[in-house]
Amino acid sequence: MTLFLSTFENKIDKKGRVSVPAAFRAALSSESFQGFVAFRSYKFPAIECCSFSRMQRLSQSVDALDLFSDAQDDLAATIFADAQQIPIDGDGRVILPKMLLDYAHLEEQIAFVGRGATFQIWEPKAFALLQAKARASVKEHQVTVKLRNDLSPGGGTRA
Repeated sequence: MTLFLSTFENKIDKKGRVSVPAAFRAALSSESFQGFVAFRSYKFPAIECCSFSRMQRLSQSVDALDLFSDAQDDLAATIFADAQQIPIDGDGRVILPKMLLDYAHLEEQIAFVGRGATFQIWEPKAFALLQAKARASVKEHQVTVKLRNDLSPGGGTRA
């Protein structure tokens, strides 16, 4: 399973390129597409990113919804119509489309934020504010998680 951990900040250079953290490149290295898929978050002023295989699983999940239902149509328009395949060049850099940069208010610095099976790209100060609120909420509500016993990506138990 692809796993994205930690937060990394990098500068956008004058040509609009940004280095993808080495740990994220390593996590993506087993994929057939050498890059990632990116689309506007519908929840945050951020860019949602995942491996191509994760995007295929997301597509299958949306396909499982009722055909032509409002939910299926809305999710397809929100996610897939907006999604961009972002190739990583030989030097480990990407160029993000202007539409995505504008949406997330990215100009000089980018925060790559690991979220387990996915990652997000944020304006660093905006993410710092969100992270502080999230930490306070977890503490206030004493949120916990039950550790799953299965390890397979589809949720079933491994043989």
